[in-house]
Parts: sequence; structure tokens; C-alpha cells
Amino acid sequence: MRRKTQTTEYWQHLTIDASDLTFLDDLFLDREIPLPTDELTRAIIRHRCESEENSIRREMEQGTIYQPKETHAIGNHLVFPALDFAPGTVVGSRPGHSPEHGDFIVIQVEFQPDRPPREFASELASPHALNFETGVEALLWTEHFLTPEELFELFGPGVRQKLVEQLDTSDVMVQFGDFWLNRAMMTEFHVGHLNIAEAMIDISGRPLPTQGLLKELDIPAEISPSVQVFSLNHALSHDERFIDVGAMGNILWHLTRLVPPEVLYPPRRLQYAPVPYDRSVLNEELFQLEREIDDEASELIAPPDVDIAKGVTFVVTYPHRRVGTLPLTAKTLRLFPKGTTQRTLITLVDAHSGKEMPGWVDHQHRHVYGLEQWYQDNEIPVGAFITLQRTDDPFKIAIGFRPRRMRREWVRVAEARGNELGFSVRKMPIACEYDETMLVWAEDTAEIDALWIEAKETETPLGEIIKPVFLELAKLNPQGTVHAKTVYSAVNIVGRYPPAPIFAELVTNPLFAVVGDAHYWRYSE
Repeated sequence: MRRKTQTTEYWQHLTIDASDLTFLDDLFLDREIPLPTDELTRAIIRHRCESEENSIRREMEQGTIYQPKETHAIGNHLVFPALDFAPGTVVGSRPGHSPEHGDFIVIQVEFQPDRPPREFASELASPHALNFETGVEALLWTEHFLTPEELFELFGPGVRQKLVEQLDTSDVMVQFGDFWLNRAMMTEFHVGHLNIAEAMIDISGRPLPTQGLLKELDIPAEISPSVQVFSLNHALSHDERFIDVGAMGNILWHLTRLVPPEVLYPPRRLQYAPVPYDRSVLNEELFQLEREIDDEASELIAPPDVDIAKGVTFVVTYPHRRVGTLPLTAKTLRLFPKGTTQRTLITLVDAHSGKEMPGWVDHQHRHVYGLEQWYQDNEIPVGAFITLQRTDDPFKIAIGFRPRRMRREWVRVAEARGNELGFSVRKMPIACEYDETMLVWAEDTAEIDALWIEAKETETPLGEIIKPVFLELAKLNPQGTVHAKTVYSAVNIVGRYPPAPIFAELVTNPLFAVVGDAHYWRYSE
């Protein structure tokens, strides 16, 4: 006699119906504040449990609870807990007997039209599971049932998804971020209000919080502050003049025209279109190289032994060096304020000079924009070690490199040769430490960009990109071998790929043969 709401099947096949939406309408009218999705999900689960409880009580009030030991006369109204508390009427009886139970009475019970008549035992002297001694309330005893909160922990994600899908199609509910409000409760903000907000941000020259904007908009005091904030956030989010540049739980409004275009439109150079590959072909050595590279497009989890307080070091790749960004990887992500679809405005502080620069954290596309000039001023090459360090202000991140005395060194230089990428070795001035396997110098970026555009527009397969790049790199080494990380670094000059699909191509393509421990490879016809 388990409750339906206590079963996995009930929640897996749950449909959010009109009664649920009516319940939410009443909930908003009662609370008079915006509510988060999780709280609405909890409320729906609690509502379903209470509805089932009330339904059972109503059913039990329609008659006597059926127990095989009792006498049930013709005309009696019974309720059957084992049949989902279905009500029925006794319409007949006859003697019964069995060797196991002895003499008893068989009663005929007629249910509603959608259920066929059935026979049950009555005046049964032997013990039976449907008999109980502790009163009718024992059937409603809930101490051994999962509570609504426990049900939320088990089934909340699935119910939440179904609820959001239903609310998204509703004309009654309005969403901003993870909060919802009944449209009838919204505060109206007309174009005049939004013009004032635009002027306030423009005059201040910096982003402003929603509460700061409300001070000048003359909204009636009797309206709940949380409703005012929600309503203004919703209005600003639907006006193209404004953009949220805050972080999770800290909304800041800025003017779209004051934000760099590269922040509004993520650089194509950083966009990876996933390609199919067999990850199972990679061995532990290649997995280790993938973790060392720590590409933001790799599906990696930061190791638990990473001490963020000590800072993080990463190697800058060509795509990020080219567009002036740094990656939000498994390691670096934890240094920055959390967000979802916002472009969070932070301050990047030069660890050597103390100079401050605006930085824009694009949480959705996993990079931070604003370093083009810093890369140029410090002559940072592709492959350089870049350091990041937290400060006392979570919206200020110190950025630096590992300096050393400048000297000219032999390095790989990438250059466009017709329709292909070529490499030569030349002496270049370097004043920082770097990963030798990923070091690449690129001077004529316009011609290299043309190669990248060609590969992008023609959708050149990864294997056809790797082969000529590999052959060019192999010419630079008398042994003809190329490090796997070097292949990754070079391929990302004319494409955008994380390490794993590149490494998988090296493993599965018979043109490439491993040398030693999977770090070095050679071309083999």
C-alpha cells in the first residue's frame, strides 16, 4: 500500500499540469516575492505529496476500510487501500471455505463503472496482511515515508527540468536568471525609466547595480523591493542598450555601446566545433600531456591537490595570444568570479608594474578578454608561461610571466607559404620562460589568418590539417621527430582543436608512428 509519490515511476513520468500551475499562482500571491526554480520545484513536490494525502483522506471518508476479518453486509460502502483506496459497495455474499482458512464469507463488491466487480473474503478467522490493529490512522502513518525534501534530493533535477519547460511556455510566469514571478505582480518600467537608467550609467562611466538605478526611478515604496529589483532586471535584460557585466549573485548593468565588440561577439579564433574521435585509443602518457596543456575545450576536472591560493600557471596558445585572451580551464576557472551567461567585468593587474587593465570574463565561452596590449607590451610569445594570482578583491586578478634576461634564441617561426603553413628556425629575442615544446613565433599574422579562414570555410578535415603541419615541423629536427605538444601548438595556428582529437589522429593514422613513450612521433609512409 505504498503511496504513488513514494515511487520512482511516479516522478519519472510526472507531467506538470494545470493544477500545479494554479498552485504556483497561489504561492506567488501568498509570498509576493520572486522565487528561485529550486524553491518552486520543492513546492511542487510538497504539493503533490499533500494532494495525495488529502485524496486518500477523502477516499477513506467514503466508507469503511476493508479488512478481511470484519463482517461486511450487503449495502456497506468499503474503501480498499490496496487498490489505490478505490471505493466500492457490497452487492452480494455467499459462503466460502478453504483447507487453509476454514469457513468464511465471500462478498461481491461493485466498483465505479471503470472497474469490474470483484470478490473478497469477509469474516476471515486466520491472520491476513490487510488486517490491522492500530486504527485507521495507521494507513496514513508517514514516519517511514520519504519527506518532500528527501524526494527533492532524489528526483528534484528531473522535476525541475519538466517545471522549467512548462513555465517557459507560460504567458503568466516571467523569468530572470534563476528566479520567477507572476507577470501580474511585475512593476512596470516604461521607456522613460530606462532612459534615466542609461543616463545614470553613462554619467558614472562604470557599471551600476540594480538597487543603485532604482534610487532615481521614483517607484512607489509599497512595492516589495525584491519585486522592484526583479522587474527592473527583467526590463533591462530585454533592452539592447544594457548588458549584465556582474557575476553570479552580483548583477551590474553596463551600456552595450561601452563594451568592446570582442566581448559581445566571441572571437571565432577561439571557437571549437567538436570533431568525432575515439578517446579510448589514448594512453596514459597522452592523457598526461592533455592535462599539462589544460585546454579550455578539453573535458578535464581540476585535480584536488591544486592550491588556488598559490596561483595558477598556464601556457599561452596561439589562438589566445592572437586575440588577446586567456583561457578559463579546469585550473584557471576557479580563480575568477562565477557566472553563467554574463560577461563579468574584472580588473587585471600587471604583477610586475601594478598597472590595472579591464578584463572581461566570458563564462559561457570560457575565456577572459582584454590582454592584447599586455601581450604586445611584454613581447609574450606563444608557449610562454603565464601566471595568475588572486588578490584580496575577488574582482581583481594579478597576471604576470616568468621574466628572465633577454637573449636571442633559436625558435620555430610560423609563416604562410602559399596555401600552407610553413616553419623555419630563426633567432628571436625572448625575455620570459616558456615551454619549449609549444614555443612558436608568428610575425605575419594577416597571412596566417588567411590560412585559418581558408581551413574554416572549406571545413578542412583535421587529418588534412595535421599532415602538412607535421611534415613542416619534422624538417626542423634532424631525427625527423615531433613532440605531440608541438603538433598541438602548431595545428592551433590554422585551426582550433583541443589536444585529444589531435592525439587520436596521431594514434590512428598509419602515416604517423610513435617513438618511445608517445611523446614523440615521426612520419612514416
